[in-house]
Amino acid sequence: MMKNKIEAIYPLSPMQQGMLFHYLDNGYSEIYFEQVNYILQGNLDVEGFKKAWQQVMDRHAILRTLFTWENLEKPIQLVQRQVECPWAEQDWRQCSQEDQQKKLKAFLQADRERGFQLKQAPLLRLNLIRIAQDTYHFTWSFHHLILDGWSVSLILGEVFAIYEASQQGQDIHLQTSRPYRDYISWLQQQDLSKAEKFWRQALKGSSPPTRLKVDRATASESNQRGGYNEQEIKLSRQTTSALQLLAQQYQLTLNTVVQGAWALLLSRYSGEEDVVFGSSSFWPSSDFGRCRFYGRTLYQHPPSTGTSLTRKRTYPLAERTSGPAG
Repeated sequence: MMKNKIEAIYPLSPMQQGMLFHYLDNGYSEIYFEQVNYILQGNLDVEGFKKAWQQVMDRHAILRTLFTWENLEKPIQLVQRQVECPWAEQDWRQCSQEDQQKKLKAFLQADRERGFQLKQAPLLRLNLIRIAQDTYHFTWSFHHLILDGWSVSLILGEVFAIYEASQQGQDIHLQTSRPYRDYISWLQQQDLSKAEKFWRQALKGSSPPTRLKVDRATASESNQRGGYNEQEIKLSRQTTSALQLLAQQYQLTLNTVVQGAWALLLSRYSGEEDVVFGSSSFWPSSDFGRCRFYGRTLYQHPPSTGTSLTRKRTYPLAERTSGPAG
């Protein structure tokens, strides 16, 4: 790769290093492959929507990042100066709804199996499928190495804000964000021994990671798909409203309610009062003041029940109309 095509080079964050290790250890599997799906309704300007995505990619280095590790002491990430928006379109209006669902299921699975080559930027893909005169199914696929849930919402907000402004013929001035390399620089300045001392003190007297006293999968079952799996449960609107009301009543987030329920479940199944489990949390440091970062700023830590319940990553299937993000 020509040096004049590279904007920046810097190391990986500890979380990125861990994710890269698991990705390579699992044989370049679907692990850490993410898909966000939306239904867009209205008179969509497809070309304008595509240009909005290109502008956002031009703004943020993390969306133009690739990774390399062979013959290196430590893996690094490289930012390309220019990357073309990876865009694809299909028109399925002539297909029945049943055929559309079958085709969509096949497409999403094929997209996952295709995965990403981490040495080639960008590590994202955009696919727009027209399923009715004024309805589109939009899929944004990306590798978790470059984005967390927090950044996903910020990126989408910018895309729709730019799109809406262009449709109204207006200029837009987006909030300035600091480059991801500033976050990496901040990490490199931290005292790891101090952090270790803090967590050893915080977890002093805690039990090992909680183990469930239930039947375990066989070794062959555990080795399938890298030893992990996903389960999805859709709650009714009535149940969701009740949970939202409960959270508001006690001034909690829904995430905290869910983690509390998970902690209680672990306690019941393990027979232990003090349970410990891993959780992903958005990096909350105040060192940078009020600013935005786009990239992977989640980190792992072990909260104990009733003391430090933190945020988890979720990527629900959402519906929205073409317009600015809220």
